[in-house]
Amino acid sequence: MIRMLPLPGSLVLSIANMAETLRISVPTVVDAARGRLTKQTCDDRLTAWATRIVEHLGMTIDVQGREHFSPDQNYLVMSNHQSHYDVPVLFHVLGPPHGVALRMVAKIELFSVPFFGRAMREAGFIAIDRNSRKSAIASLAEAKRTMLSGVSVWIAPEGTRSPDGKLLPFKKGGFHVALDVRQPVLPVTIWGTRDALPRGQTGSAKGASVSVRIHRPIDTTPYATDASGVTALMEDVRAAIASGLP
Repeated sequence: MIRMLPLPGSLVLSIANMAETLRISVPTVVDAARGRLTKQTCDDRLTAWATRIVEHLGMTIDVQGREHFSPDQNYLVMSNHQSHYDVPVLFHVLGPPHGVALRMVAKIELFSVPFFGRAMREAGFIAIDRNSRKSAIASLAEAKRTMLSGVSVWIAPEGTRSPDGKLLPFKKGGFHVALDVRQPVLPVTIWGTRDALPRGQTGSAKGASVSVRIHRPIDTTPYATDASGVTALMEDVRAAIASGLP
């Protein structure tokens, strides 16, 4: 894909998308307080939210590889990370009704945002503090429990958004989870979300052309046979994701 000149950003559009996020966050918090929150409700709200965000942004999303995943299978989804808008794009492409129930591992700072952070936690999102090894281990254990309950989990192994689109070094934590749960890793390559909201910017841009490449799932079972399995799995997932970058 040819990279075009940066699109003009709009703070108004960013605020509108934040409002959409609050639109599902507030009732989620209320439902949780009343003991009425269900997984299906969360799935429905996340699906509607992702669709509205993509529509607001006027994104064109080219998806390849839908045949590589099944709604009947549980996955540890791993992708590169270019923008905050990777999240709605992945929910839009992989989530119901097209595919799997999906939750994400997100940096702990997001869980401090009023209503939004509480809603994330109640919906089953997983907070991770990468500055605390003990906390990070606990978060990855929670991700393991989530997967074993039948919900797919998305982890960005880079740990943060790339400033220029190039792959950053991968962190090993998510790969330990993959070997522990013995569920397939679904590598995904995202390109173009940086044009909607680059790292460090606040204004969102309309009209981004986004590419999502879903690669063949990687069976984790063979990697669990020796001590080098985590490193080998990490290298193979990285190669798959990199193969979809321009």
